[in-house]
This record gives sequence, C-alpha cells and structure tokens, in this order.
Amino acid sequence: MVTIYTMEHCPYCKQAKVLLKERGVPFTEHKMEDEAQWSALFAKSPLRTVPQIFSGTELIGGYTDLAKIDATTKLVHLKQQ
Repeated sequence: MVTIYTMEHCPYCKQAKVLLKERGVPFTEHKMEDEAQWSALFAKSPLRTVPQIFSGTELIGGYTDLAKIDATTKLVHLKQQ
C-alpha cells in the first residue's frame, strides 16, 4: 500500500496525488497538521519536506522521485501492492 504525507497548500503534494491517481495506484493520504505527526514522520524518514511517499515501509521519496520512477515503469509495481 502506498502512503503519502502531505500539506494542504503544497503544489508537489497535489502533483504526486494526481500522478498516483492517473496511474491507478491506490494510496492513503496523511495531512501533516501538528507537531506530533511531524515527529512520527521524522522518526522513519530522513526527509524534511513533503510530500513523502512510502510503499509499505519503504521510502520512495518526494514527487520528483515518484516522477522518475513513473518515467521508467509507469508505477506498475505500486499498483500490485
């Protein structure tokens, strides 16, 4: 399952969600709204920006990383989870 951590007015978050939807990849979104959420996210990821996209427990990265994967695989492997 793909999980994406986002913020409300983040253009890269919006682009990542659009790309996942276009490719038919199901995902769960978590909007970052308080310090406790950020602390929990920082405990499992070295990134300090959003979006942060995970496939299971594996960090994919942000929107740019997702787009690079899409350019070669069309995110097929993410649909099969």
